Amino acid sequence: MHRRNLLKASMVLAAMTGLPASLLASRSFAATTEDKAKPFDFQQLQARAKRMASVAYESTAEVLPQTLAELTPQQFNAIQYDPKHSLWNKLGGQLDVQFFHVGMGFRQPVRMHRIDPETRIAQEVHFRPELFEYNQSGVDVSQLQGDLGFAGLKVFKQPNIDKYDIVSFLGASYFRAVDKTGQYGLSARGLAINTFADTREEFPDFTEFWFETPDKEATRFVLYALLDSPSATGAFRFDIDCQATQVVMAIDAKINARKAIKQLGISPMTSMFACGGHERRTCDFITDAVHDSDRLSMWRGNGEWICRPLNNPKKLQFNTFADTNPKGFGLVQFDHDFKSYQDTVVWYSRRPSLWVEPTTEWGEGSIELLEIPTTGETMDNIVCFWNPKQSIEPGTSLDFGYKLYWAAQPPVQPSLAQVQDTRSGMGGFTPGWAPGEHWPKRWARRFAVDFGGGPLIAMTGKEPIEIIAEATHGEVKDFSMTPLHPEANAFRAQFDWFPTSDSIEPVNIRAYLRRSDTKEVLSETWLYQYFPPAPQERRYPDWRG
Repeated sequence: MHRRNLLKASMVLAAMTGLPASLLASRSFAATTEDKAKPFDFQQLQARAKRMASVAYESTAEVLPQTLAELTPQQFNAIQYDPKHSLWNKLGGQLDVQFFHVGMGFRQPVRMHRIDPETRIAQEVHFRPELFEYNQSGVDVSQLQGDLGFAGLKVFKQPNIDKYDIVSFLGASYFRAVDKTGQYGLSARGLAINTFADTREEFPDFTEFWFETPDKEATRFVLYALLDSPSATGAFRFDIDCQATQVVMAIDAKINARKAIKQLGISPMTSMFACGGHERRTCDFITDAVHDSDRLSMWRGNGEWICRPLNNPKKLQFNTFADTNPKGFGLVQFDHDFKSYQDTVVWYSRRPSLWVEPTTEWGEGSIELLEIPTTGETMDNIVCFWNPKQSIEPGTSLDFGYKLYWAAQPPVQPSLAQVQDTRSGMGGFTPGWAPGEHWPKRWARRFAVDFGGGPLIAMTGKEPIEIIAEATHGEVKDFSMTPLHPEANAFRAQFDWFPTSDSIEPVNIRAYLRRSDTKEVLSETWLYQYFPPAPQERRYPDWRG
């Protein structure tokens, strides 16, 4: 499957999640049968996944009935599950689960199983048309023959168990969760394969799920998943804690390679950055910023914190950040101030961040970032994951333990000052003078990076603070430091980048703050990628008339 086709189909998830469950109709049909009941444990699932990796891949995707294959997104959204027969409805507890219908681009039947808490016997939850209300969907129910399976699942929680879901799995191995705002944003995946390689990207599928029934008052439950694809299989254990302000997932992933894999993405996440802040090239909207995430944040194995603002580049860009045993990384929506977005439709100010915390040693590898050009907000164009350094050959098995935090901000913060904002504009002229009044001698680009918090809180602006910056090519100079307000504790570091050649290769710029007297590092590292225009484009508009 091509990336753009899958992402287009996955946009339905954004449209259908958060719909009031009270709109779902009620019907009286059983959701499970007693056949194929088998004992279940995670070790058994791991063994099964490993056996599968030793034989050739066989797709289980189905040719859907015409009435389902030709659904529009609106029609697909109109199909709703009957909440009276949701997975834990009889429990009457804090959590409940419903299922997505197959249809449109979601052709992979996903098998669902419930595990008896006492006997550990797993029973399959079978598809039946009677479990859904088709309303205005236009589906010809007479074509729905046999057990079509489900497309995915969604989890509900009190006190909004009859209003909107807070966790959902739909499409390939994609899944999402919300924070206290109840607003979905970026997505995670079970596994990514060859996202940026000289071969077609592969999208593994979660083909089966098993649910442990939680206690009535529990807001935490365990979910198991089987992953399958032409190049790999996997057994996953999700311990999902639906807290009051965030969702935390403890994940145990066992991966097995069927084939040699050039690029293996562990804990991949997918987001959208169209414009905002430093990147205004495509921001011709009534909103001031359009993005689900604004930065890649990394806490390296050596303890260094890095802030890498995201871009919407003119052409596809791929960056790799080598590390050993990273402490954490994630795609972050740092700014949640409504004034920064002025958006009252999809509420970018409410989008959660996603942070990965390894719970086992991941060894050598790299955090890898793919940025795809986009003209708007309808396609996720940012991909980030961990790629282990070791060669992935047929028969290779890997174990990864990690936690995912779906929250407004990561669960850990640097003790140093953090990047609050990034701005960029024309440079090469004296600050305070418009370019038309004081024309630059050479074309240049100006950057302003706002740092706040950490040791800056106790500073007044009189301390000897310096900006340390370097670029992969060109020259960085004309530095200035300015307190952002009388109480200080936040400073603007400003400097210009000048080209020293006609190169249009991306410029990677690193900058941080330190005391000039003691050399004490005061901030996390700002890492930015800038794309110089071609020499013939290096001109400013002449405002002098």
